[in-house]
Formats: sequence, structure tokens, C-alpha cells
Amino acid sequence: MTTPTQAKPPARVTVRWDGGERFDAGVTGRKEVIRIDSTRDQGPSPVDVLLSALGSCTGVDIVEILAKRRTPIEGMSISIVGERANAVPARVTKITLEYRIRGKGIERVHAERAIELAVTKYCSVRDSLDPNLPIEWSLTLED
Repeated sequence: MTTPTQAKPPARVTVRWDGGERFDAGVTGRKEVIRIDSTRDQGPSPVDVLLSALGSCTGVDIVEILAKRRTPIEGMSISIVGERANAVPARVTKITLEYRIRGKGIERVHAERAIELAVTKYCSVRDSLDPNLPIEWSLTLED
């Protein structure tokens, strides 16, 4: 008989207004913050942060999956485009992720499988978004 997976503790963040459309966000009880600015003058917008969360969440999973295959990556960048509705609210209607992965011995088929698993199965940020939100991805492998 298997033991059920224990739930992770709740995520707790604090967001403080700093005037205008600026907010400082961080893990509750820690002093490191991310400046979020809807005008993009002093930091990423809230939607930029959402897209960054998706990219970094899938990135963590990809790093772990390829490490388990004994083909650790040496570098990765993810370009993310979130198309927006021409309405209020201007919700994200489609996301495109472009992965650039660098590492010796990484086979395309395994990198693609790692991305597919990250985007469709393991990323908690993706799983928290509308399941009907289209998400497309591409891969460039660099030796």
C-alpha cells in the first residue's frame, strides 16, 4: 500500500503598495522583494510576473527531469510571450514558451519529453491556470 503524498505548506507572500502602480512582493517574513510595477518603469508588470512564474516553474521541472536522466543542463533560457485579450480585463489568451537548453549529451527527444512533462504534468503554476488556456512551446538545443 502506498502512502499518500503529504501536501506542501501554503505559500505565503506579502505585497506592499509603494505608490503609483508599484508594489513590493516577497515571501512573508523575509526581506527580499520583487518590485512589481504595472507601468513597467521600475519592474515587471503583474502579468510579466505571472509569465515568469510559469517559465521558472517549468524550468525547475526540466532541470530535475534531465538531471535524473544523467544529462544535466549547463544553461537554459526561456522566452515567454503572453498574448492578451483586447478587453477589460486584458486576460492572457495564449502563451508561447521558447526554451533554449545547453548541455552535452542532451538528446532532443529527451529534452522535448522533459518540456512536455513540465508543461502538462508537473508544473504547479501551469496547473493553477485555466486548463483551456493554450500553451505552445518550442525547443532550441545548443551543444
